[in-house]
Amino acid sequence: MNNIEMAGPEVLEEDIKYVIDALQNGWYGKHAYTYVEKFEKEFSAYHDRAFALMTPNCTSAIHLLLKGLDIKDEDEVIAPDCTWIGSVAGITHQRAQTILADFDPENWCLSPETIMPKLTKNTKAIIVVNLYGNMPEYDRLVDFCSSNDIFLIEDAAESLGSSYKGIKSGKFGIGSVFSFHRTKTITTGEGGMLLLDDEDLYERCKFLRDHGRKPGSFYVEEVAQKYMPFNVQAALGYAQFKRIDQLVGKKINILHRFKDNLKDFDNKITMNPEPPHIINGAWAPALVFDQSLNLSKEAAMDFLTKRSLPVRPFFYPLSSTPAFDIPASNSITNPHSYDVSSRAINLPSALNLTFDQIDQYSEAISDLLLQT
Repeated sequence: MNNIEMAGPEVLEEDIKYVIDALQNGWYGKHAYTYVEKFEKEFSAYHDRAFALMTPNCTSAIHLLLKGLDIKDEDEVIAPDCTWIGSVAGITHQRAQTILADFDPENWCLSPETIMPKLTKNTKAIIVVNLYGNMPEYDRLVDFCSSNDIFLIEDAAESLGSSYKGIKSGKFGIGSVFSFHRTKTITTGEGGMLLLDDEDLYERCKFLRDHGRKPGSFYVEEVAQKYMPFNVQAALGYAQFKRIDQLVGKKINILHRFKDNLKDFDNKITMNPEPPHIINGAWAPALVFDQSLNLSKEAAMDFLTKRSLPVRPFFYPLSSTPAFDIPASNSITNPHSYDVSSRAINLPSALNLTFDQIDQYSEAISDLLLQT
């Protein structure tokens, strides 16, 4: 079972050729952002969006969008309690209020029912996170945001390749953001992308992305961010994007291999949902132990670690962390987030995993379940 990695990309010789080309030729004049522009254009077209802006990471893409939407002091932005901090850090950077809501226990995503108790007259936006590749009921969320006159932001950092009723993740809401971290399906090492349809918002975000100046100008009109990508980074992303379907297919195959191996324990575990109207891009397999097992994620992780196997915890509720000064009552108002998180782990999803390694890892999970 040695050399099983938790997460990581697939980098081929073809990817390296693109990077070398950017290193050798992508510095001067019109060539300085060639791969950035190619990647943006083709990535937005693939997701049926009008515009794209590449950023240094997904966290900066969300912040850029929030700033472009003029989210500011006294505004409230609702986000799921159970997610990575990158989903919500931009709210604090804008001096707005982070309001953490519960998720639906079936798909681990926000729903109108979980959002409604957190809604106030100061709510300006909702960040919907497609956790671990899962997709929420977007029809209902879009209608909810429209009827309440609030922005819907799609955090698609973990859902590249997912779709809802035939619509690709990346097409929902006022804007969508993606991550190209080294652990993601497509990588640029670090990196992100903001997708938009509104031209005025695109121009505003593009202006804010480069110090608050117009392209080519040295006359600075606002104090803004420096969220520009660079050509070498984009060259790797562009090369990987050219085989997006293959890479997403590998992720889905990893999830399905785990599910097939563990199908005899369907009454004891739950994994990433795949209802008929959703394709789950399966960035990372998540496994939730049934309540009847009385098995915590810490105990499960300890068991696997002792077998020299890599494992990650399901995201902790942000309201349970020191990063957020939020009353402990969130464990009551967001019960599903606290409950599911307490008994869930992530399984390996590295793109170099072999079926033999998945089978070996599945045997360890089976042993754990049989002993519990």
